[in-house]
Amino acid sequence: MERAKHFFKKEPVFVIAAICAVVSMTLVPPSKEYLGYIDFRVLELLFCLMSAVAGMQEEGVFLVLSQKILTGRKSIRLLMLTLVMLPFFASMLITNDVSLITFVPFAVLVLELTGQSRLLPWVVTLQTIAANIGSMLTPVGNPQNLYLSSYYGLAAGDFFAVTVPVVVLSFVLLAICCVAGKNSSIEVHFEKKETIHSKKRLGLFAALFLVSLLSVFHLLSSHIALLVTAVLMLIFARKVLVKVDYWLLATFVCFFIFAGNIGAIESVKAFLSEALSRNTMLYSVLASQVISNVPAAVLLASFTEDARGMLLGTNIGGLGTLVASLASLISFKIYARTPGAKTLRYLGIFTAANVVMLVILYAFAAVVL
Repeated sequence: MERAKHFFKKEPVFVIAAICAVVSMTLVPPSKEYLGYIDFRVLELLFCLMSAVAGMQEEGVFLVLSQKILTGRKSIRLLMLTLVMLPFFASMLITNDVSLITFVPFAVLVLELTGQSRLLPWVVTLQTIAANIGSMLTPVGNPQNLYLSSYYGLAAGDFFAVTVPVVVLSFVLLAICCVAGKNSSIEVHFEKKETIHSKKRLGLFAALFLVSLLSVFHLLSSHIALLVTAVLMLIFARKVLVKVDYWLLATFVCFFIFAGNIGAIESVKAFLSEALSRNTMLYSVLASQVISNVPAAVLLASFTEDARGMLLGTNIGGLGTLVASLASLISFKIYARTPGAKTLRYLGIFTAANVVMLVILYAFAAVVL
């Protein structure tokens, strides 16, 4: 039981997804049709991207860049702006969860070194919003974008026409939040200087990331990308493969099965199709608040052709509750482990800031887009 509890705490989304898949199997018995549920292209691309990013993270490139940007005399406002914008821009390429895993602990370190720990709940909250919305910009920024761009076969121009305006507005709002408080100057120094461990290996991982991007934009077959990534990683970076989040891949398989089975039930299919036909963006936002935006995207996409509404709803819907985006749970767990953490205060700040940002972005998207 203890091992089961530990596993559930570590991988709650996979456990829930697996339960949903198994329950759905009682309604729609397993058959060869199940293979049609699974989007193998998405799984291949996720593996390639996670492998490349895990390798770059292993070489320390993100921490090296962060130290170079932050070291020296800074104003409090500039420090906050830098700490928040690092995950904002990084998430566009390395996903929202990886950027938070990288930069939230870094923010904890910087604020403790400079005696500004009181700012930590606010900074981590803004970092989380920044990562969730910054990742909206690109098809590789988060799992739901990767899935939706593949499912709807979106061209780059169509994709960016939806995401760019929201991300630009989010950047402005986050910047205002960072510079709105009192200002003073502090000195930032690090006891340990981070270095890139191997430039050759970093070059390999960067090349594999480029291969993944080519495949995302349909310039290269996902099968070829998978083959190239798997072979080169096995030869030159076998240990990095251990760091790939295979439970995320398994979670997607479970969600594919669950969504496919639900879609095979005519009454449920009719209900969801009718609801989404009224307002795709609204219902995908609401679904994300309860089941989080990745499963909401997988579940709802098959019931509507409104790619724009799904993109906006599942990305903006990552704001709001703590479970609306799985990445938000990552930053909460990291903050909760810091000495003197005030989790209730953090949850209050997090919820208030997320709800305000959700309302503003939803209104903007509904009126302008």
